[in-house]
Amino acid sequence: MSTTQQADGEIHEDQLLNFLVNALDEEFALTLAENAEIDAEDIYEVLVGACADGTSVSTLCEKSEDAPHENSVLYHLRTKFDLETLEQVGNALLQKDVLDVLPQQVEVVSDLHLRPYYGDEDGTDGLYHSQAKRGTTAFHAYATLYARVKNKRYTLAVRRLEDGDTASSVLAEFLGILDGLDLNVKAVFLDREFYDSKCLTLLQAHNHAYVMPIVRWGQTIKQELSEGWSRVIQHDMTAKLDGHSWTVEFLVYIDCTYQNGRCDEHGVARHGYAADAPFIESPRDARYHYAKRFGIEASYRLSE
Repeated sequence: MSTTQQADGEIHEDQLLNFLVNALDEEFALTLAENAEIDAEDIYEVLVGACADGTSVSTLCEKSEDAPHENSVLYHLRTKFDLETLEQVGNALLQKDVLDVLPQQVEVVSDLHLRPYYGDEDGTDGLYHSQAKRGTTAFHAYATLYARVKNKRYTLAVRRLEDGDTASSVLAEFLGILDGLDLNVKAVFLDREFYDSKCLTLLQAHNHAYVMPIVRWGQTIKQELSEGWSRVIQHDMTAKLDGHSWTVEFLVYIDCTYQNGRCDEHGVARHGYAADAPFIESPRDARYHYAKRFGIEASYRLSE
C-alpha cells in the first residue's frame, strides 16, 4: 500500500515535523564526531517533538522506542550551541515573512515569565535571580513578544534573562524590534513585571499606547486600591538612572467589581491598570481589553 499522501489542503504531522527539522538544520550548524551514533536530524526531531508534546527531552526519549538516548541529545544541546547566537537566529526565524501574515495594525503583548528553579545552588550559573517567590530566588526567566490578531498569537521574539537584565532593558529591545518591523502598533499590553518608572518612560518616549496592571507599591496606591469605587486617578513614580532622577506621570484606571455575591465593602475586588490608549475611556475598558491577553498565562500553565 502506498504511503504517499494526496494533497488535501491540510498540513499533516509528518509534513510539519519535516519542515521544522529542515528549517533548524539549515539555520543551525551542528558538527558531530564521525563516530557519533546520532546525527543532527535525530537531535532536531527530538527537540521539535518535545516542544510539540509540551514535554521534556528526557521524557520523550524515554517513552519513544526509536529515539536516541536522552544523555546523547542533552549533551549536544548543552555543549554545541552558543545561547546568544541561538536566540538571535531563532528570533530571526520567528520574524521571517511575518509582515506577509500580519495585518497592518496589530496589538502587541509582552510577558516576563519566571519559572522557579529548585535544583542545586551550585547549578544556578546563567539563571536569573530575583526577589523570593514560591520558595526560591533563582529562576529560568523568559520574556516574550507577541502580535495578537483576532485572539491568535504570533510570536515575534523570545528573550532569555540572566542576572543584570532588567524589565526596562528587555522592553527597550522589544520596542526596537517593533520599530524594525515597521508595524502599526495599536497598543502594547504588558504584564505586571514591567510595571516600573523606566518602562513607563520608554513607552511614553516611543509614543505607544499601553495597558498594564499596577503593583501595590507605596502607601498612596495601596490606599487607593483599598477604598472607593471605580474611578481614574493621576499617579506618578520617580525614576533614577546614573545619578539623574525624573518623575513619570500616568493615569491609573481602578476597576471595582463585587465578588462572592457580597455587596459590602469587604466584597469588592479592585484592579488597577496603568493605561494610556485612545480606546480606554473607563476602568471597565481597561480591564476588558487587558483580559484578552490571558491566553498567554494559560499557555504557560500548560507548559508547566
